[in-house]
Amino acid sequence: MSTLALAVRDSSTMLRRNLLHARRYPSLTLNLLLTPVMLLLLFVYIFGDVMSAGMGGADRSAYIAYLVPGVLMMTIGSTTIGTAVSVSMDMTEGIIARFRTMAIHRGSVLVGHVVGSVLQSVASVVLVGVVGVAIGFRSTGATALEWLAAFGLLVLFALALTWIAVGMGLVSPNAEAASNNAMPLILLPLLSSAFVPVDGMPGWFRPIAEYQPFTPAIETLRGLLLGTEIGHNGWLAVAWCLGLAVLGYFWSAARFGRDPR
Repeated sequence: MSTLALAVRDSSTMLRRNLLHARRYPSLTLNLLLTPVMLLLLFVYIFGDVMSAGMGGADRSAYIAYLVPGVLMMTIGSTTIGTAVSVSMDMTEGIIARFRTMAIHRGSVLVGHVVGSVLQSVASVVLVGVVGVAIGFRSTGATALEWLAAFGLLVLFALALTWIAVGMGLVSPNAEAASNNAMPLILLPLLSSAFVPVDGMPGWFRPIAEYQPFTPAIETLRGLLLGTEIGHNGWLAVAWCLGLAVLGYFWSAARFGRDPR
């Protein structure tokens, strides 16, 4: 078999392994999924009328439309924390050392984690999206091409954050440290335009919300689904995704190439 065929075969095996782990131990994914769902319900039913009034809406439906795209992006950040924990567990419990002694493609272990995590992220986004639709979210006038672009953005963002999460898992001494190291993937959406517009934030805080990956990604997704202005956020979101993916890939590859601890 060619090197490419071996890599595809071994990566597929590792992908099945990670999906089986996710199916047999769903508690981690469910716990991480619970955070964006609870925040969605909290902000809609507790703060929705007030927030909508502050944004000039007649009822909470205006705020639901604003909120859901941000929560969808937050869902990706939450889900990838499980990837950091899973990678750290593999590194510290000895299975990676065993894989190194086997005749398998070296990068297939990481590829299996990344592809499995992206699939879980997409599934989580779909579930949160269903909750959003159930409580009143409606996409207004999005074309089939815009829906396709929105899906592509979600997958690309999930891929970028997953590679960063893999790197965090590789440098963490244990699963608890991996979970703590990956917490910015949940905290950054809280400091973005996910819940309130950047223009409504204090002047000293706006740069924190503007100059980070979540805000342009959220604004791009919001524009695609709701028909609002995207402006420069589209290319910024793609640039952030590509930059984080490349950084995470080389960081993970360099760390994985070291001797196992």
